[in-house]
Amino acid sequence: MKNDYKHEDEPAMTIAVDAGGYYGEFGGAYIPEILHASVEALRVTYREALEDPAFQREYHALLVDYVGRPTPLYLARRLSAKHGCKIYLKREDLNHTGAHKINNAIGQILMARRAGKTRIIAETGAGQHGVATATACALMDMECVVYMGKTDVGRQQLNVQKMRALGATVVPVTSGNMTLKDAVNEAIRDWCCHPATTHYVIGSTVGPHPYPDLVARLQSVISQEIKQQLPGKEGRDHPDYLVACVGGGSNSAGTVHEYLNDPRVKIVLAEAAGKGIDSGESAATIHLGRVGIIHGSKTLLMQTADGQVIEPYSLSAGLDYPGVGPLHACMARSGRAEVLAITDDEALEAALELTRLEGIIPALESAHALAALGKKRFGAGEVVVLCLSGRGDKDMDTYLQHLPS
Repeated sequence: MKNDYKHEDEPAMTIAVDAGGYYGEFGGAYIPEILHASVEALRVTYREALEDPAFQREYHALLVDYVGRPTPLYLARRLSAKHGCKIYLKREDLNHTGAHKINNAIGQILMARRAGKTRIIAETGAGQHGVATATACALMDMECVVYMGKTDVGRQQLNVQKMRALGATVVPVTSGNMTLKDAVNEAIRDWCCHPATTHYVIGSTVGPHPYPDLVARLQSVISQEIKQQLPGKEGRDHPDYLVACVGGGSNSAGTVHEYLNDPRVKIVLAEAAGKGIDSGESAATIHLGRVGIIHGSKTLLMQTADGQVIEPYSLSAGLDYPGVGPLHACMARSGRAEVLAITDDEALEAALELTRLEGIIPALESAHALAALGKKRFGAGEVVVLCLSGRGDKDMDTYLQHLPS
């Protein structure tokens, strides 16, 4: 299928969130009345918190001493030779808890504590956001409830056990397709029942404003570090390409945040095509979606002609979502990002390639970004930075079932 979201000849536009939480036509806050006070309070205070020196000191001290930042920017020499360019991996897999999700979880729970909340809820697909949230709640002595689709509970048992060991209550969701979309639905229902005491730590750049911007800003530490690390390796602070996987979009938002309006940097996003764009079993939202509203935000959404959500499919639990963040919908619609659809088989092959070439086992989500490398042609001197968003411990059962011995 032709990629309708590649417009190489168009000039880069300025992409930014406006006061109403919109990126162009996408975004906003479409919420039930019972949540209005909670969402409005967060909208009023999140920028104030992020710009407060005391908050920043506490947040960044935890990122350094607890999470283990900055993460390395690693030149993958054998992978680079294979693809004919210089490929740097931003090693988010080396964070405490094994993925980028901890950056956001710690920041939001600090904000929740600041606001007097005593209870934290979260949704999770692959389990990395759930583990990160449970970890931060254990650190800060907060009650934690994590909603997870029953399908994902079955395929991510390691992370389920980690969450429970950390003291979180894991609630298997049995509605719908029993995956990420359904976990979000249940978390929102819980939030509606306990708005005064509960903060919902949304794990990606989805949901009502201010969540997409809040999560992007907390994850922007990824691109801030890239900008600081590249000069010592390449003598300049920008790559030619940034590559990241996108489901809801938090790791990719963090990877591109500091370069979003830098026309020197091309952005490549890899979404999950599942068994193929035209197979009927896909999660390639940007390719297949139409404008709609899901979980409080106007964005691109996989839906039927009469507006019913189409159940997504991906072997990757973290990319198995029928929508996408409004920032990413805007990047795609405006031509700022090139979006490639990666099948299960392509992701599995890319995971094996990195494992065998570099001795790094990636998360299945990150493997989609790695597979995008094979669909591009890079120049010998071009610098490509790819966000390795998570490690593959949680996906070993899947790899053992599908990869050759």
